[in-house]
Amino acid sequence: MTYVLHQCVNEACRFRFPAALDTEPVDGYRCPHCKSEVASAEATAVSSSDRGPQLQDADSNLHLELMLDNIRSVGNVGSLFRTADGVGVRAMHLGGITATPEHQRFAKSALGTPVPWDHNLNGVDLARDLKGRGYALWALEEHPEADDIFTVGNLPADQPTVLVVGNEVVGVDPEILAMCDRVVSIPMVGTKRSLNVVVACGIAAYLLLHGRRQQEGA
Repeated sequence: MTYVLHQCVNEACRFRFPAALDTEPVDGYRCPHCKSEVASAEATAVSSSDRGPQLQDADSNLHLELMLDNIRSVGNVGSLFRTADGVGVRAMHLGGITATPEHQRFAKSALGTPVPWDHNLNGVDLARDLKGRGYALWALEEHPEADDIFTVGNLPADQPTVLVVGNEVVGVDPEILAMCDRVVSIPMVGTKRSLNVVVACGIAAYLLLHGRRQQEGA
């Protein structure tokens, strides 16, 4: 679908916004802010399918999956699926209250990303099952013994790894944390000690799968 940017002709407003080219009303758009007339901005047609430079596929030897335990926001879950698809995460494991793709509010934030997934009502059981299947579990968590994620390098090439992300308020379940082979965290500069779970997980997954190659200029 193609979009065109419009701008309000009212100099006191000048609200600028995108609108789908093929759905423009017969009598034209009115400014959503002040209801004045709008004009199409010059040379501003934008296609929603336009894409920038593409990241090369993750090293086939690096295998990363995500475990989302008790993520309370459906929007966060959808965004995490979208992030996983973009970064190259191979599967999603959902625990506890974490919404699944069948949720009616899921599609808006996930935008149809096709990452395989499974769900278990008990995150501890899910983590135990993953360990039993040979996965390494890495928790993304603020913790006294956590390693700075900017120093850990890429994932181990000889074992599939699951990055565990916990509840937005209470973090990773302590029983799951005790099963993890490693705990990593993102160092903070400001007064807040944590990032939004989607932002944090995106940074971590990108660094673990692609960080070393980007540093080497590959």
